Amino acid sequence: MKKYIVLILALAFPVSGICSGEITLAYGGDTNMVSDYGSSNATTPSGTNNNTRLLVAQVGSEATSSAGDEDLPFMDDDDEILDVYDPLETFNRGMFWFNDKLYFYLMKPIARGYRWIAPEPFRVAIGNVFSNLATPIRMINAGAQGKFGDAGNELVRFGTNTTIGILGMFDPSKEHFGIAKKNEDTGQTLGHYGVGPGPYLVLPFIGPSSVRDGIGLFADSYMDLTFYIWENSDYWYAIVYRAINKLSLDKDTYEGIKKDALDQYLFVRD
Repeated sequence: MKKYIVLILALAFPVSGICSGEITLAYGGDTNMVSDYGSSNATTPSGTNNNTRLLVAQVGSEATSSAGDEDLPFMDDDDEILDVYDPLETFNRGMFWFNDKLYFYLMKPIARGYRWIAPEPFRVAIGNVFSNLATPIRMINAGAQGKFGDAGNELVRFGTNTTIGILGMFDPSKEHFGIAKKNEDTGQTLGHYGVGPGPYLVLPFIGPSSVRDGIGLFADSYMDLTFYIWENSDYWYAIVYRAINKLSLDKDTYEGIKKDALDQYLFVRD
């Protein structure tokens, strides 16, 4: 019975992507994660995290409501308004409602309890470990896109953080050597070679995605060292723990969306 409960949690955990825009399996677990697991339909520049995208969207919605028919001050005449292809809106809204309830009634209460027990430096260190284990995802996809310098940086980061950083608990590569993480995943690689995102899709337990990124997510799972270090039920324990740890570091981003957005589904989608 215990294993079944853990399996349910393992399937449920990626709903944490609702609050950070990352669909998941949420590899990496650090608060600067991006689109490791939740690239939206639109490709974003490397280094732009999803919390930033949500903040920009929120500012944009507020500016629109106050500006009326006037042009937004931060928009140029050539800027395009994002038009997300969403032919499955009825299905997606149902899945969004399901994930929303799962987030508030299961995942966030567990994460808050863990946040109260474990000090933040410890949780940050755990997130760094899982992010370090996800290095092959970033390195392989950077190389696949012809970004060999970025791929080399990821290899150097892995070696440095695993040794000097004590199995990845710390990030001396960035703090002392100025080598920042390059966020790349299979969804971005497919986009690089001209594969369109396809329809917007909200997956049960996983959250906002697209057809392309869903395929990319599956491929990424086999590049994550977490998959090879733990086996069978231990792997699912690690996945659940990683998700709870990651969600505990979130600063209630999704709660802010719920409070400020008239239509949460459209806010997250667009």
